[in-house]
Amino acid sequence: MRYMITRSHEFPGDPVFGDLFDDWSLTTPKIPPVDVSENQDAYVLEAELPGYTENEVKLNVEKHVLHLSSEKKSAECKDRKFLVRERFCKGFERSFILPEDVNEEAISARFDNGMLSITIPKVPVEASKKIQVRIQQ
Repeated sequence: MRYMITRSHEFPGDPVFGDLFDDWSLTTPKIPPVDVSENQDAYVLEAELPGYTENEVKLNVEKHVLHLSSEKKSAECKDRKFLVRERFCKGFERSFILPEDVNEEAISARFDNGMLSITIPKVPVEASKKIQVRIQQ
């Protein structure tokens, strides 16, 4: 399974520099953090989503790409003056290109205590066959 990179440019008007600096993934954290593992029957994607509920998370497959997203944002607190504010929620979108050997119709997910676990079942891949094409003269 490959991760599809979707980014917004920090340098509007000059996509050359935006692409250059966007590739430095050390400075941009992946939100939410995910682990992807594989066993004999399925791929398993686990995402940490503390502070989110299952109703605030969207999960869908479109054109062989698994999309995980949320539009939740932390509430504005105008009645309090924060000295330190480290807890927040923000919208996110992560996309993963699915391998050929998956059954997209049978993908299932479970949300438990801030952890989303997505099971992507495998199916046998048919061996590719070579087809001879005749060239007409």
